[in-house]
Amino acid sequence: MFEFENTSYFYLLAIVGFFVALFLFGRLRVKLARKKFAQESALQKLIQERSTSKTWLKAGLFLLGLSAVIIALVNPKVGTKTETAKRQGIDIVFALDVSKSMLCEDVAPNRLEKSKQIISQIMNQLGGDRVGLVAYAGSAFPVLPITSDFGVARMFLQSANPTMVSSQGTSLNDAIQISAGYFEEDSKVNKLLILISDGEDHSEGASDAAEEANKIGLKILTIGVGTEQGGPIPLKENGITKSFQRDNAGQVVTTKRNEASLKEIADATNGAYVNGNETKGTLEAVKAALDNIEKSDLESKEYTDFNSQFQWFIGLALLLLFIDFLMLERTTAWLKKLNLFNE
Repeated sequence: MFEFENTSYFYLLAIVGFFVALFLFGRLRVKLARKKFAQESALQKLIQERSTSKTWLKAGLFLLGLSAVIIALVNPKVGTKTETAKRQGIDIVFALDVSKSMLCEDVAPNRLEKSKQIISQIMNQLGGDRVGLVAYAGSAFPVLPITSDFGVARMFLQSANPTMVSSQGTSLNDAIQISAGYFEEDSKVNKLLILISDGEDHSEGASDAAEEANKIGLKILTIGVGTEQGGPIPLKENGITKSFQRDNAGQVVTTKRNEASLKEIADATNGAYVNGNETKGTLEAVKAALDNIEKSDLESKEYTDFNSQFQWFIGLALLLLFIDFLMLERTTAWLKKLNLFNE
């Protein structure tokens, strides 16, 4: 097996093409100039010691040497051994509430950004686990399927906002159902749903959805953000608060954290509820929950140890360019006797 470390350098091969075109153009100009200067028979007598074949050979050596330098920059690598590595972990889906109530600033900087910080720091604690992401408000939709690429997961996480979901409100049952769909029923890998919300549920059936999730072995850990006193939902323009969300009667809406609904969901799957307002305590509670879940073999990967081979191409390039430097374009007496170039 082999691979190339810096494939972008392949574009430099265009320089080789440029030199080929330049050489051919030069040879054509020389040929036309000779025809104007004298007849071919007379010209051969004047330049008896000049070897046309060696001119082509020198050009070929130079171009091959240049190509070898470029390939050395690309750095081909050849595999020398194969190892099998096993990775253990669990599958975790984060269900993030992106409803407008999550913009409330009763926790700094607001409930939504606080939730993102918690998820990101939980990911920092994970090892061989895989993660997925679901966003929900009045309805839920999958944002990111199960993946082991935490970098991609963080990118999708940071882009989460209330505009992702057209219907507002908080539908916890939709969030649980969509999250449960990430897992295969007959999978032996342990499953965990971490649901983060202020708990203001505007739908029915969240407990029933949690009980159905429990049947496929899905454990739910709920994290509540926000205060029981609550606060208004700011409406901002360019980061500046212009007004607050109002109801149909024109009264400023006050949104509060509802722990009861989140605890009920967690209890239905023998999970746990965590107060997410204090980040350190939240991370400790999540870590304790993860430590109590048995890890499974998620996958086995074959890793091949690749060794760089650029030094061979550097050596070849130096040899070819050195020969090109020493080679003269006129005929050599002893080579002329051998007639290697059929001249």
